[in-house]
Amino acid sequence: MVTNPTYTISDLAREFDLTTRAIRFYEDMGLLQPQREGPGGRNRIYTARDRTRLKLTLRAKRLGLSLTEAKDIIDTYDSPRDTGPQLRKFLTVLADHRRQLEEQMADLVANLDEVKVHEKEARALLSRLDKKP
Repeated sequence: MVTNPTYTISDLAREFDLTTRAIRFYEDMGLLQPQREGPGGRNRIYTARDRTRLKLTLRAKRLGLSLTEAKDIIDTYDSPRDTGPQLRKFLTVLADHRRQLEEQMADLVANLDEVKVHEKEARALLSRLDKKP
């Protein structure tokens, strides 16, 4: 008989270098759905599916996606095995996110250019002040 692996909250926290509080937050957001055992259901038991969902959540965070976007994408993988809609959804979210990043980058470049202009003006003024007798 093959048993599916299970994990405690501490196991996942250790493996992914997270706090148990962060994992509980992801659970509150609906990203993880552990089974409950023990008195009052206090002990969380995570399945391989939960572990994969956590891994995908962290990957989405590294890409800069919101947890809502991550959940939308990850939830599509729980649907039937037709990967076309899943991939289309993923591409749509990535395209939107890329546009946001490109806008932010353009804003940063404009801001950096403005800082350079002010630095140049301040240096020129300082140079004139230093030359005064």
